[in-house]
Amino acid sequence: MILFLLLLFCLPLNLHCTSSTSWIKGGYWTSRSELPVSQINSGLFTHLTCAFAYLNSSTFTLYINSTYEKSFSSFTNTVKRKNPSVVTLLSIRGGTAIFSSMVNQSSNRKSFIESSIETARLYGFQGLDLSGVLPSKSTNMTNLGILFDEWRAEVTSEARNSGNSQLLLVMKSHHLPAIDSVTYPIDSMLRNLDWVHVRAYDYYLPSRDNFTGAHSALYSSSSWFNTNDSIREWLKTGFPANKLVLGLPYHGYAWQLVNPNENAVGAPAAGPAITMDGSMGYKSIKAFIRDYGYGVASLYNDSYDVNFFSSGKNWINFDGAEAITAKVSFAKEKGLLGYNAFQLSNDDKWELSLAGLVVTARRSISKLKHKISTIENLNYDANNLRVFTFTAIQEATDNFSSENKLGEGGYGPVYKGRLPNGQEMAVKRLSRTSHQGLEEFENEVKLTARLQHVNLLPVLGICTQREEKMLIYDYMPNKSLDFYIFDLRRRYLLDWRKRVHIIEGITQGLLYLQEYSNLTIVHRDLKASNILLDHEMNPKISDFGMARAFTKDECEANTAWKLMRCMQVALLCVQENAADRPTMLEILVMLKSETADIKTPKKPAFSVKRDNDEISECMLEANIYSVDDATITQPVPR
Repeated sequence: MILFLLLLFCLPLNLHCTSSTSWIKGGYWTSRSELPVSQINSGLFTHLTCAFAYLNSSTFTLYINSTYEKSFSSFTNTVKRKNPSVVTLLSIRGGTAIFSSMVNQSSNRKSFIESSIETARLYGFQGLDLSGVLPSKSTNMTNLGILFDEWRAEVTSEARNSGNSQLLLVMKSHHLPAIDSVTYPIDSMLRNLDWVHVRAYDYYLPSRDNFTGAHSALYSSSSWFNTNDSIREWLKTGFPANKLVLGLPYHGYAWQLVNPNENAVGAPAAGPAITMDGSMGYKSIKAFIRDYGYGVASLYNDSYDVNFFSSGKNWINFDGAEAITAKVSFAKEKGLLGYNAFQLSNDDKWELSLAGLVVTARRSISKLKHKISTIENLNYDANNLRVFTFTAIQEATDNFSSENKLGEGGYGPVYKGRLPNGQEMAVKRLSRTSHQGLEEFENEVKLTARLQHVNLLPVLGICTQREEKMLIYDYMPNKSLDFYIFDLRRRYLLDWRKRVHIIEGITQGLLYLQEYSNLTIVHRDLKASNILLDHEMNPKISDFGMARAFTKDECEANTAWKLMRCMQVALLCVQENAADRPTMLEILVMLKSETADIKTPKKPAFSVKRDNDEISECMLEANIYSVDDATITQPVPR
């Protein structure tokens, strides 16, 4: 299948047939952008559009601004170095008074058509894109349909006469097929265009609308523009889904609120904020939000499938990675031909472009299946583990507010949260500066998800959206043991009855981990700060990020204990006094039984110095060499 697709893109397109195009992953590069052509990650796309060429007001032929002519001339060769199969198109800026004049005259249309094909061939483009033409009275829609007929005829003729691949003809349209009873020439577009990519954004603008609006909402109530309704309107005209490409915005808009306390969709606005017209690229929006400090983030609204950020009088609406993923999924579900992003320079480290790739989603699913398989091999059952969305955690913690911060450890900050049903929870969020990472995160989930004991704190859920690693637990109102025992005043709140109760609970938890659970689990990080206390002061052992798990028959679990036992038996066997040496039967019992008592061996026969009580019987005197008296954690209850 992969080989077939590669061959498909490499073969000449001598037929005007949309079926020759599979799933389109397109993007716009504009000449005024800060992104050099050489830095475009063309491997993420099947089609790249270079914008814009303009119409000469007197000759109605195409021209390219001389400042950017070099970029246009090298565009195709440059992007094909990284992706030889990528298809390049030249975008023509329409929708102007000059364009309308050209459409209305046959001779002007001929000049435009011939120069567009000539320009595309000159710079090595494989298609032509018409952008900015709206269904309005300013442009005669009947004549626009005639233009498409003549354009297609000339493209076909040129390819036949030159032997070149036939140029693609596409159009970037308004999000609706009709405005104020003026409709695009649908029949002509169906006959002549390879596809139409719908501009599914800019529904609401701060420079035009005196209220906040979701400029690229995928869904919304019937009173608001949204992409779902727009695509439905296109389909009603008879335009097939497989000739529609969904436009994706890599930009958003900032409104200035009239009242900072009224910040919902539709709130009164006083115009643009932050920039002259309120428009901001995704990269700029991220930087603007990041300047507010760590933990501050936008909210993804799954009702509109867009992102919102509000602070003071600034109200920003844009598409983040979740929104892009949702819209690409929508395009797939509706049977559309693909998507086309505007514009690439607004992306931040290709986050949005990567989010749109179906292959990325498949890779994630593959990784997820692999992880699930690995977990199942470790006898891990996560059926009861809840997966939270980033939005749910963000709302529960009041956007990770400082008021909800419970503390911070080596893993990262911990926040108190409250779900809509009133349930309180604690959220441990991996800090970007933490030395702990995915291994500790997965370890905690694997080991605690199936542990069921009153004295253990299991993970209730996780959140991995937006590359986060968050662990969700039951909220422990009485904090941790160190909160009491290391404070000169609070330590007196723990009388001996409570202390014994806590000690017994910890003992029961360790006994379960090391003896009665399906796996032998060694915590390896047991300390007062990892003993949490519930509302009744019952202890809960927490933080299993460094824990190790062994099957009951796994030798590694008991290596240290067995080594110590064998050394003790070996030392008994080399005692100088024969009466102190065990019989073979006793040796067998000591090695086989974990509970058999073993005498403490005296200094062996080859030792150069005896114990103090034997000095008088020994003629040899020498220095005692260093003795390793380090304690060894034993995996059996003690």
